Amino acid sequence: MPRQRRVGNLLALAVLSVLTQRPMHPYEIATTLRAWGKDQDMELKWGSFYTVVRNMDRHGLIAAVQSVRDGRRPERTVYRITDSGREELVDWARELVATPSAEHSRFRAGLSVLAALHPDEAVTLLRQRLALLEEGIRAGRDTLAEHLRTVPRLFLVESDYDLTVREAEAAWIRSLLAELTSGGYPGLAEWRAYHEAGLPPTEPTEARGRSSPNQ
Repeated sequence: MPRQRRVGNLLALAVLSVLTQRPMHPYEIATTLRAWGKDQDMELKWGSFYTVVRNMDRHGLIAAVQSVRDGRRPERTVYRITDSGREELVDWARELVATPSAEHSRFRAGLSVLAALHPDEAVTLLRQRLALLEEGIRAGRDTLAEHLRTVPRLFLVESDYDLTVREAEAAWIRSLLAELTSGGYPGLAEWRAYHEAGLPPTEPTEARGRSSPNQ
């Protein structure tokens, strides 16, 4: 069960990770996060960035060390990570790595209403998704191999994970397509008949209360 965080926005986790390097002002923190690609690793809502920074300061996760001025620009407050912030970073990382949680993807949502499509259209769309996935995987593997020439694998592990998950998704789609195109998918004839008769299939009542495998 995820614990309640003093500042639960994932932006706080990203900010803490950056400030382990050295004290920075908020603009520099945001620039570094983008340079590190943290906005690709987690959902960061930049509109709440300064609010998150203020809340982190209020809860003692970071602390102001000085204010600096660059030319005519307004003063910028430089923050450092506190001991409490370091403890929060480590504890949060432990939770995220060790504890599975439900993460509902757009693809899963689409699969949940796949019956709304004619089987032939479903096959066409799944093939389209598979082609895009395979193209992205090839490009991603090439990029990862290039980065591994100069960057330790530890700092690219999330990219390796993402590509492996995509490869698993691609393999699952190939398996599903094989069943659909061979005619061996259970209920395929009924699914097709529903659409060709102009009556979309409805989800059985007893299935609506089923528990997710992740719960």
